[in-house]
Amino acid sequence: MKILVWALSLSLVGSCATKRYTEKLEDIRNSIVFENEALVVEYANTITSEEHKSIVYDIASEEYQGRKTGELGHNKLCKYLKNFYIDAGIESPLGGDNYYQHVPKSSLSSGYNSTQNVVAYIKGSVYPDELLVISSHSDHLGIENDIMYPGADDNGSGTAALLEIAQAFKTAQSNGHGPKRSILFLHLTGEENGLYGSHYYTEHPIFPLDNTIANLNLDMIGRVDPKHETNPNYIYLIGADRISTELHYVSEVANKQFTNLELDYTYNREDDPNRYYYRSDHYNFALKGIPVIFYFNGEHKDYHKPTDTAEKLNYPLLETRSKLIFATAWYLVNSTKRLDPNKI
Repeated sequence: MKILVWALSLSLVGSCATKRYTEKLEDIRNSIVFENEALVVEYANTITSEEHKSIVYDIASEEYQGRKTGELGHNKLCKYLKNFYIDAGIESPLGGDNYYQHVPKSSLSSGYNSTQNVVAYIKGSVYPDELLVISSHSDHLGIENDIMYPGADDNGSGTAALLEIAQAFKTAQSNGHGPKRSILFLHLTGEENGLYGSHYYTEHPIFPLDNTIANLNLDMIGRVDPKHETNPNYIYLIGADRISTELHYVSEVANKQFTNLELDYTYNREDDPNRYYYRSDHYNFALKGIPVIFYFNGEHKDYHKPTDTAEKLNYPLLETRSKLIFATAWYLVNSTKRLDPNKI
């Protein structure tokens, strides 16, 4: 009888503990409220498939020679990004017309020239010291055996989305609806050969990492993988709940209210054999304890091939995915309280 009572008491304790955990999750979910949905929709609608398409076709063109780290084509692309921000009226955090965080040759693997991350910045109006980083890598594989690797999806798609999102936030600021927290738009170099640009940034941050609330990383978001060919309205999310439980639910709520994509967490599993969580630039932020989301469309037959060309992207889908990222970022920079960086 004593054993039965003891076992019953353990069962009740476990049941109560589970209930308390469930209630905590519900409290987090219910606390995520977009104060002015109309504003999110208004500025998200400045993000268009036509503008994405124009940018991707530029980035994947022969002019940029496949954008290999430290080579002429990538350097020209960095100048293109810098001029985009200048024309959009988005300032550099480094001051003046200096939009480059230089990454020295000594910080790269052998055989690569010195290079640069491209940085642009909108200062927060209420909590300027708190910072959201939105990132994408700008480099690709360059030219091999006289064949150019255009990298339209990898990562012309993420680069175009980052520019569109930055422009949307700038439009909001110009209309008196600037973000309460600061935003760093970070175009990273050296991703393809070892995540070097993000490693350099996290070791030499422009802004203190303690005040960096999250990193949203965009890497290959313009295509559809074989799994989703019959239902392309999706995006893979990786890492959203690894560090911050709240970040996961911010993303879920943003999607439900504004974009209604299928959020596929297949590659977020701890036992994912592809190990994508460790394979893009967000990982260097995660190593510093910063909550991250990696947005990804999955691999396709043109991944890392010369056939990854601009006409193969799904631009309406790229627009929708960019709007999800914009809405998530909008909440993070405008919420009355800073994102909880902890997992419950």
